[in-house]
Amino acid sequence: MTSGASSSSRTSRPGVPPAGVPQEGRRYAAWAVALVPFLWTLGLGLWGLSRQDSVWRDEAATWQVALRSTGEIWRMLGNVDAVHGLYYLLMHGLFEVFGASTTTLRLPSVLAVAVAAGCVATLARRLTPGRAGSWAGIGAGTALGLLPAVQFQLQEGRPYALVAAGAGLSTLLLVGRPEAGPDGLRGRGRWWAYGVTVLVCALLNWLSLLVLPAHAATLWWVRAGRPVLLRWALASTGAVLGALPLILFSRTQSGQVSWIPPLTWSMLVGPAILLAIGAVGALLERPRAGRPSVAAVGLPLLVVPFAALAGLSLVQPLFLDRYVLFSMLGLALLIGAALGAGVRAAARRSLRGAALVVPVAITGAALSMLPLELGRRAPASRVDDVLAVADEVAGLKGAGDAVLYVPAARRDTALVSPGSFAGLADIALVRSPAASGTLKGVEGEDPARLRAAMLAHRRILLVTDAAKVAKPSGAERDRVKAAVLRERFVAVADRQVRGRRVTVYEQRSDAR
Repeated sequence: MTSGASSSSRTSRPGVPPAGVPQEGRRYAAWAVALVPFLWTLGLGLWGLSRQDSVWRDEAATWQVALRSTGEIWRMLGNVDAVHGLYYLLMHGLFEVFGASTTTLRLPSVLAVAVAAGCVATLARRLTPGRAGSWAGIGAGTALGLLPAVQFQLQEGRPYALVAAGAGLSTLLLVGRPEAGPDGLRGRGRWWAYGVTVLVCALLNWLSLLVLPAHAATLWWVRAGRPVLLRWALASTGAVLGALPLILFSRTQSGQVSWIPPLTWSMLVGPAILLAIGAVGALLERPRAGRPSVAAVGLPLLVVPFAALAGLSLVQPLFLDRYVLFSMLGLALLIGAALGAGVRAAARRSLRGAALVVPVAITGAALSMLPLELGRRAPASRVDDVLAVADEVAGLKGAGDAVLYVPAARRDTALVSPGSFAGLADIALVRSPAASGTLKGVEGEDPARLRAAMLAHRRILLVTDAAKVAKPSGAERDRVKAAVLRERFVAVADRQVRGRRVTVYEQRSDAR
């Protein structure tokens, strides 16, 4: 990335190391700046990775799809969740090689956020002038893993952390080395890599394309030259065109996000606070238009995706912060800029004191957020736990028992832990999830058939949501299930654990 401003001055070339530093030493320092946040974030992710052997409903979707064959996954993507198709295929491969476990489920996200932290650290180091660059890089990279939204997705078996890693890499490719021009074979190869990275992120979740207007704002800020703008436009257009078939097809499955509430002012309070924090970091850096800087990269990356998602949500509700998790890279960069400013201020008084600014700040932040960090690693941090209720079912079931699910999506617990449900007759199911190409299977709609099937069993286990999180089901078949259980059965056991509930019903003797 180049700017219209003069590139000969020291201030416009923040990536140039101080004179007199050996090339080998500079490379060692660059690797160290990226490696420290990578290892720090990796440690945060591995800490309590299993969350006490719990898996919640969103991760259960990943788990049960990853267990299917490639053909079954392709069949399902034609009906549902096409937007996550590449991620499901990736997880299927990992489950095949390493087996199904919470480690296999979540480790890709841990590694992805660690990579993102390394990218953020490298960006902050390159864009912060002077000796404070290394400290700004370490501060930005280590801060990323402490952000609350990142803490949640750090140990989540979903694709958003992978998208964040791709956004970090694409931003690093966009910026390149500020002291180097965009010309030559190396420059062309960088833009090819940029386009491919953006495309892969779009195939993981096409809302990641909101990184492109953020990058456009950065190029405008630094007054990029025409060659850079042209190559960026070509790479970006190629990525968008490559993802366009997925975007158009996934729009036919828009009913999947119909549960997202319309955008309200209260939903913007959290992002507004984050934007205010980021603005402070940008002001402390004292950015100037036309110069590559942390603010020129970080502020658009933080602001533009949130603003664009809010705009899209006015047409169709889509405002979920995890869809733009990669914007947290911008916030981390701006935090690094603030820490770099602190290092420069401290250096005027004491070089030894300057070396303590970032370690003390990060340690203080980690300790102050310890309750949040512990909470994120507890099963209670998620709305439910499909494995916990499966254990209850295994202990309550008996020979000849049947099982019902209300709503049908609660069948996910049996799909993740089929052994716990072995021997139970799924009497409402007419086509399995794999055979029907769906996430929850197809249940019969004939009330008479369902009623007869229920009355043919002496005991029925009902798997549903715990009372505190349960919502009324609008399906007619679920009303039939409730009516027959109320009229002809009596509850003899009831267990509620981690957001799920299993109730054992026994047919009354006077009803047989």
